Amino acid sequence: MGLKVIETGIEGLVIIEPQVFGDHRGFFMESWNRQAMEKLGLYYDFVQDNHSSSTVKGTLRGIHFQYGDAAQAKLVRCVRGAVLDVAVDLRKNSPTYKKWYAVELSEDNHKQFLIPRGFGHGFLTLTDHVEFMYKADNYYSPNEEGGVRWNDPTLNIQWGVDQPILSDKDSSAMYFKDVENTLTFVLEA
Repeated sequence: MGLKVIETGIEGLVIIEPQVFGDHRGFFMESWNRQAMEKLGLYYDFVQDNHSSSTVKGTLRGIHFQYGDAAQAKLVRCVRGAVLDVAVDLRKNSPTYKKWYAVELSEDNHKQFLIPRGFGHGFLTLTDHVEFMYKADNYYSPNEEGGVRWNDPTLNIQWGVDQPILSDKDSSAMYFKDVENTLTFVLEA
């Protein structure tokens, strides 16, 4: 698997550009290869695949995370349309604590975003009819789910929209200052 790993400046958070073979018929790529990833020092045991569909441009999902033993690392990608994907470092001992990084993922660029445990995650659809897929290294646990409001002033994420389409859960999410004391994520050595 020929792939390129792009560092983001936040430890553990990387963009992966897989090798894509294309011709007049379409394309082929490996979206996951454990052996190739381990050669690059990326060790993940993904146990769950998730698929999200958003119909309308401007739909925002997040910022979500799982607490404690239910924390999840994710490998995310957009297979139809385009999204602005955002990860926020919630690891209290990290030098980039509360910093966020955004990358455009699309069906055309084939980029993937590898988000370790200890991050909040969300995305904004940049087109209509978005299909978003991700692998998780831990099972979803509704009792351990947390979130931060998309427009939290402490995080100051630059989404590029003022009034996104939100779920009821996301529109009533707490502010960072109200969940910060409940966060126990740490940067592992």
